[in-house]
Amino acid sequence: MEYPSRVMTIAGSAAGGSAGIQADLKTFQELDVYGMSTVTAIVGRHPKTNKNVHPISIEAIEAQFATAIEQVGMDGLKTGMLFSKEVIETVARLMKETEIEKIVVDPVMVGKLDSKLLEDDAIEAMKDQLIPLASIITPNVPEAAVLLDDRPLNSVSDLKEAAVDLHKLGADNVLVKGGRLEGPAIDVLYDGDTITTYEAPRIDTVNTSGAGCSYSAAIAAYMAKGLPINEAVGKAKGYVTTAIEHGFSYTEMVGPTYHAAERKYGEAFTIKIETN
Repeated sequence: MEYPSRVMTIAGSAAGGSAGIQADLKTFQELDVYGMSTVTAIVGRHPKTNKNVHPISIEAIEAQFATAIEQVGMDGLKTGMLFSKEVIETVARLMKETEIEKIVVDPVMVGKLDSKLLEDDAIEAMKDQLIPLASIITPNVPEAAVLLDDRPLNSVSDLKEAAVDLHKLGADNVLVKGGRLEGPAIDVLYDGDTITTYEAPRIDTVNTSGAGCSYSAAIAAYMAKGLPINEAVGKAKGYVTTAIEHGFSYTEMVGPTYHAAERKYGEAFTIKIETN
C-alpha cells in the first residue's frame, strides 16, 4: 500500500469550522494527504465576556507537535494563526529541531470579521524568526502591507513590487494574494528571480471565510506530494477558487468556502498563468 503524504498544520481552531485548523484538515482530506494539527489557540467569541481568542499553553503546543512527529512523521508543514511572539518563537524552534524542508507560512493577522489574530509585538518575531524558514509565504494584501511597514498596495504592479521586497525577509518564495483588489483575482509569486501571476475570475460572493487558510493548506498539500512550488500554487488556486464559487452560509453571517466542491462538481477552475 502506498501511504499518503503527511502534512501538519499549526494554527488556531475556528469554532465555526470554516477557517483555521478545521479548514486546513478539510483541505488536506480533499487533496488526499494525511493531515495532523497543532492547535495554538481556540477562536470563538464568548457570549458574556466577548473574548474571541483563547490561547493554548506553550507546553500543550510542544506536546501536540512532538506527538505527531513521533506517531506519524511529516512531509510538509503549514502555519496559520500563531497569535503571540512566544508561540512564533516556539514554532520556529520546533521547525529547526526537526529540519522540515517544505514549509508554508501564512502570516495570519486579521480574521474575516476583523478580529485581531496576531499581537503587535509578534510581527517582528514573525519577520525575523519564522519567515526566513519558509519555503513560501502567502500574505494577502493587508498582511503584506503590514509586513512592509504599512505600505499601500492598490494594484497588481504594487503586488509585484511587494513580492520582491518581501523576498528580502528570507523566504524562498513569496506569494502575495490579490483577492482584495478590484478586477480579476490575481496573485503574484516571486522566487527570487522570476515573477509569475495567477489569474482567476472574481467570484461575486461574501462567503469566503477560510479561503486564505484553505489556499495555503492546498499549497502545502501539493508540495508534500512532490509538486514544485509554482505548480502547487496553480493547482491550489484552482482548488480554492472552485471552493469559493460554491461557498454558502447557514446564517446571515459570512459563510464558508465549500471544500468538497472540486470533488463534487468534477473539476477545478482553469487558472491563467503568466511568467515574466
